[in-house]
This record gives sequence, structure tokens and C-alpha cells, in this order.
Amino acid sequence: MPFVRISLLKELPLDSKEKVSHAIHESLIQEFNIPENDYFHIIEELEAHQLKYPSSYLGISHSRSMVFVQIIAGAGRTVQQKERLYAGIAERISAGTSIRKEDIIIVLVENSVDNWSFGLGELQKFTHLKQETGANK
Repeated sequence: MPFVRISLLKELPLDSKEKVSHAIHESLIQEFNIPENDYFHIIEELEAHQLKYPSSYLGISHSRSMVFVQIIAGAGRTVQQKERLYAGIAERISAGTSIRKEDIIIVLVENSVDNWSFGLGELQKFTHLKQETGANK
């Protein structure tokens, strides 16, 4: 049920944009246990002047190839799942594209399942959300 908005440079090759989206989706499947067909992404292509960021923040340097990832998902994941999600996204994107891990900003916004409708103007029930237990952290 995650809804993902990816904001990146328009000038990036289409193949790289697709790889970014797939990397995020694969990481969500792996770390948040979402179904494979739970794939709702918006890729927002922007001109360089539309992306604002410092050259360095928190000791991390940034280049002009910044990628902003906003993930809206139902609450209920552990801190460990979130850490693995962020690391998985950065690793997969940097391995499949020329985008550096330093240039990937990820923001996770959590909400409750009653804040979602995936069609018919109805509130759907989500049975695949499972919080990680101490046994499988």
C-alpha cells in the first residue's frame, strides 16, 4: 500500500528513472513485505532549478544528481525495518545507476490504514501488514 513519489532531474536517462523506481519497489517488497503488485509510483521529472538542496548536510556531500523519494505507508513497521528499507533503496539505486548513495534523500510518512482508498471510493482492508516480531528482527 505504499504510495511513492520520486522527484529527480528530467535529464536523467529514462532507463535510470525506471531503475530508481524498481529499486524502491524491490526494497519495499523485501523490507516492508508488500505484495509485488502493490506498485503505485509517481516519477516527477524536474529541471535542475526546481531541486533545492545544500552542497553538504549532516556531513554528507551532495552532487547535482539528487533524488528525493517520498514514501507514504501505513504505520506499523519497526525502526529496524525502516533502516533496512533506506539502506536497501540506496544500495539498489547506486548499484544500478550512476546516482550516488549520498544523493538519495528518503522521507517516510506513515499513516493509518483508514487514510487509504484504492478505488471505488471505498476504504479497503489491508491484511498483508504485519509488524516484525522480536524473533525475526
